Amino acid sequence: MTDNPGGELTPYLVLLRGINVGGRNKVPMQPLREHLEDLGYQQVSTYIASGNVLLASNDDAASIGSRIEAALTEHFELDDELVKVLVLSRAQLQSVVEHRPENFGERPDLYHSDAIFLMGIDADTAMGAFRPREGIDGIWAGEGVIYSQRLSAELTKSRLSTIAASPLYKSMTIRSWKTTRKLWDLLPG
Repeated sequence: MTDNPGGELTPYLVLLRGINVGGRNKVPMQPLREHLEDLGYQQVSTYIASGNVLLASNDDAASIGSRIEAALTEHFELDDELVKVLVLSRAQLQSVVEHRPENFGERPDLYHSDAIFLMGIDADTAMGAFRPREGIDGIWAGEGVIYSQRLSAELTKSRLSTIAASPLYKSMTIRSWKTTRKLWDLLPG
């Protein structure tokens, strides 16, 4: 599906879930960029090796996501149960950044802050996977995202890691707030 054939390319952020984590699902960034360019995507770049891709295309987000998921499983040895692709437009990422809770991410000296991007589930459903510890964890629902903040001095007492035991976790991909902000800065506008 092409949104604007022959028109100006649309920039997208592509988040790959489940790659290069704990030595599993290894996807080197250079071959990934080459495969995406072979698919016809332009201005392809990656940011750190945790599955952050910036690209431009005339295709719509859904088409990009399904094509990249297929390419990942075709070109790399992956446990495809874990791997998912989320494609965000500039407007969607802007909404995540602009609609964060008040003061969220502004005290990295006190808190670890993360954006937990949702893939095929809504925030109300996703909230069921979280069991925040009062005084340590803060969790807020957003549009397509859960904002999570943990008191740095009490990280070992945080319950954020318990979401990995939930079946809903397969529909989430986590980026630190610092990475989320950097991706926002890198995404052309």
